[in-house]
Amino acid sequence: MKIINFTSRSDIIGATASAMCFIHCLVTPFLFVAYSNTAIIEDTHPWWWGILDIVFLVISFFAVYWSTYNTSKQFVKYTFWTLWMLLALIIINEKWEIAHIAEVFIYLTTLGLVFYTFIIVVIVNVKTTNVA
Repeated sequence: MKIINFTSRSDIIGATASAMCFIHCLVTPFLFVAYSNTAIIEDTHPWWWGILDIVFLVISFFAVYWSTYNTSKQFVKYTFWTLWMLLALIIINEKWEIAHIAEVFIYLTTLGLVFYTFIIVVIVNVKTTNVA
């Protein structure tokens, strides 16, 4: 049985978690519309739907941690942690309803994590294959 080494797959796990978070953010408004007729009787979404934000945030935290732990490039570390912190602040703001922030910002941060991860993976793969 082969055991997956999560430290070497942290970029893929992080990009997948960010992509799933992005899809979750896109689907949420449609879920609210679908449940609009039951809004008077009960909550407007299932309890587990709201927890997905936190689950994706925790998964992406560990992916960012391992990605930044395994790189020597400072700009990669700063970019990943900046994007993750922005995402965390936006999600916390949504949960506690501190201030109204346009939904576009959560889309931009999640897409930023996804695209930056893929860019780094492509650059690293191109550099390592050209060296060999």
